[in-house]
Amino acid sequence: MRYILIGFIIFCSAFAKAQLESSQWYFGVTAGIDFSSGTATAIGIGQLVTGEGCATISDDLGNLLFYTDGSLVFDSTHNLMPNGTGLLGDSSSTSSAIIVPQPGNDDLYYIFTVDTSDQQYRMNVGFHYSIVDMSLNGGTGDIVPTQKTSISCRLRQKN
Repeated sequence: MRYILIGFIIFCSAFAKAQLESSQWYFGVTAGIDFSSGTATAIGIGQLVTGEGCATISDDLGNLLFYTDGSLVFDSTHNLMPNGTGLLGDSSSTSSAIIVPQPGNDDLYYIFTVDTSDQQYRMNVGFHYSIVDMSLNGGTGDIVPTQKTSISCRLRQKN
């Protein structure tokens, strides 16, 4: 019985598929790391200039889709998306952005952002989301202009 179980596990693992959605990471000042080859490789072609929060998403094959600091969104060619400004997040927030794929739709992604707790930004303080549609802008994606939405005006990062 043990040999049958071991054989079954080996058989199933032959069809396993790696999830490469987080195989690239852009951060800091134009810095990045690519993990898709199995070892970390430095890539210095990103456009972010941030000392704190950022988020990156790739497709299931490990191809870069876009990245953000919570305020700006850059596409896979490292260009600012046409509507990729004003996300109401703040790159100075420790967790400025989280990217979540929309279940059941490979083209849509939510970017959840949070503001800094700095009092000078009180107008925009809160928890927000935007929607990226990867079918727009020739397949490199864009923010859906009507989808920069505030969820709560009372949430912000903790000091």
